[in-house]
Amino acid sequence: MRTDLLGLSADSLAALTNRGLVKRAAKEAVPELRTDADSTVHGEFPGGPVASLPTGGLDVARCTCGATGVCRHVIAVILTYQHLHAEPAPPPAPTDATTSPAVPTDSPAVSGGAAPSASPAETSLSAGSTGAGRAESVAWSPAQTTDDELTARIGARLMAAARRAERAGYTARVRRASPADPVPQVELATATVRFLVPGDLGFVHTDSVAGSRDDVIALAVWAFRVADELHPGVPEARVDVGGQAAGGAGSGLERALGLAGTVLREGAAHLGHGLEAGIADVQRHLDAAGLRWPLLAVGDLAEQLASYRDRSTQYRPELLASHVAELHARHRAVTRPDATLRSSVLGTAEAAETPLRRARLESLGCRVRGVGDQRIAEVYLAHGDNAMVLVLRRQWDGEEDGAALARRRIATSTLAALATGNAVTESAVRSASRTVRLATGRVSRTTVSPSRGDWGGLPPSLLVTDYAALGRELDALPLRPVRPRIEAELVRVLAVARVEAIWYAPGDQRLDAVITDQAGHTATVTATHTVAAPGRLDALADVLAGEHGEPRFVSGVVGRTAGGLVVEPLGLAAGDRVIVPDLQPAGGSGRLEAGADERPEPLAAVLIEARGLLAEAAHHGLSHLPPTYGERLAAAAQRLTVLGLRRAAQAVTAFAAARADGSEEAAEQAWVDAYLRLEVALDVH
Repeated sequence: MRTDLLGLSADSLAALTNRGLVKRAAKEAVPELRTDADSTVHGEFPGGPVASLPTGGLDVARCTCGATGVCRHVIAVILTYQHLHAEPAPPPAPTDATTSPAVPTDSPAVSGGAAPSASPAETSLSAGSTGAGRAESVAWSPAQTTDDELTARIGARLMAAARRAERAGYTARVRRASPADPVPQVELATATVRFLVPGDLGFVHTDSVAGSRDDVIALAVWAFRVADELHPGVPEARVDVGGQAAGGAGSGLERALGLAGTVLREGAAHLGHGLEAGIADVQRHLDAAGLRWPLLAVGDLAEQLASYRDRSTQYRPELLASHVAELHARHRAVTRPDATLRSSVLGTAEAAETPLRRARLESLGCRVRGVGDQRIAEVYLAHGDNAMVLVLRRQWDGEEDGAALARRRIATSTLAALATGNAVTESAVRSASRTVRLATGRVSRTTVSPSRGDWGGLPPSLLVTDYAALGRELDALPLRPVRPRIEAELVRVLAVARVEAIWYAPGDQRLDAVITDQAGHTATVTATHTVAAPGRLDALADVLAGEHGEPRFVSGVVGRTAGGLVVEPLGLAAGDRVIVPDLQPAGGSGRLEAGADERPEPLAAVLIEARGLLAEAAHHGLSHLPPTYGERLAAAAQRLTVLGLRRAAQAVTAFAAARADGSEEAAEQAWVDAYLRLEVALDVH
């Protein structure tokens, strides 16, 4: 007796295929059935195809009709089989006439004779599953499935993936079978899993995405085990499965690491749609735990995946890889024996949002970026009372340049006025990452007045008068992947004593200028042309050349390159005004004099190339890399060795060896080691 076929209701068949196919199957000619010794059921249709149903689910069914996938003949065989083996109905009350049996002895399903007026398939479809199958389903729990049975169903590789998800922890809603709904089911963040036939994993329906991830079947079974242990007999229960025990020494990032592992194994190119639910679950977990910096990293990771799906120019494989590696870095930083302070690495002391009671914000300039057919403007505002720089971001559709954007409205002002002025507001709200938004309701109040660029009164943490001291400050910073995720963390105002040189690199469309402090220490102001801000370089050259008066201050994002201090300018104070290069129109005094067209030094170029190679793994997925990838890793390691970057080369070699050994988990950890090593090397050099 094929109890698996008898346990399938019309709804179950529709879930496994589609309702239209089931209805067409019910009208199909009645096949003649026979059953082999191995329980394979064959149905031969009059003058037509032959369908065969071995045990193990619809996926292994075959039909000679040539259809791709499950066809109506396979469903018709199931419906006919159910009709032939249905429990007899109770005898009717005595009347003057009695009805004939549901299936006469000369039924065509047995002898191949003429079909009755209503086919057995249609009768079975209207009757639904048998009473025995319904009772068995109510009594059965998926928790009875063994791990060996799960491995046989989904394979060792997906079982390993499920184990990783279990270690990370997940939440599930378990619904037990009932007389009204005899199908037990589990709602996971990424899928709903329904066990359509008691004890048979061949008839499990899941709406999982990302390529039919059958590992969710194991996750659903384990959720039932927890529910049966903690909430026996309860029709519906919400349970937490696996994860770090309360009070343990984990980081709280276990779920985020599970997500990062999925991205790294499958790659952005193969994940497709549907991971959003899993991402949302991780974000809810991190938000509830107050882990602000990992929460922002997961948000950026989600944006990169969405950008790839949408074919947006915002997608960068190296950014995707960096977000994956960052989650691992933060986890490692707080779980190692010499663990770093959790609050700084995980952002546990940060509120999601903080309303600012009457705030005076002094603009330090603006940056304009173009992303496809969109323009993004970021205004940098110094909040002197709290010694921090806030970022106000606005985005517009269209391909206007910076000068045109300058006239755009923001709250009660324009972008140009806000980027070169001082704002006093009672409606500002600051986020954990130091972005700020201004309310625009009737009760909100924000006033903007012009700035003379008197930045000398800024707090010492924002104002730089000693470039050498700034260099020491940058050298002492924690590594970037574990630093607080402050948007304007490295925005400073540099006092300018003298402009020593200005030159233009035509090949890179880059303007460089050397400035000095009072002690003669130097820094390089560097800006690159962009179509979103066509007047950037001309305006910068004019200000530094003294066209608007003696340059007094330069605000910008500071950093290190090749041991020197560099500044990417946002605004400049010259004379008695503030000039924002990104908001200036194209054209100037023609002071762009060509100089040395310097290319990236070989050391940095090799590091960037090796990092890009590792980023390909996050793009394509560790499980989908081409056969030649190992050879390219070996070549990259060799180039790093030749330049003396032996530890980076060793990390790349270790990753290649882990891939060759075939251990997915070891390969993931080795990839993280290598990627972090290269990112740190790039930050240093």
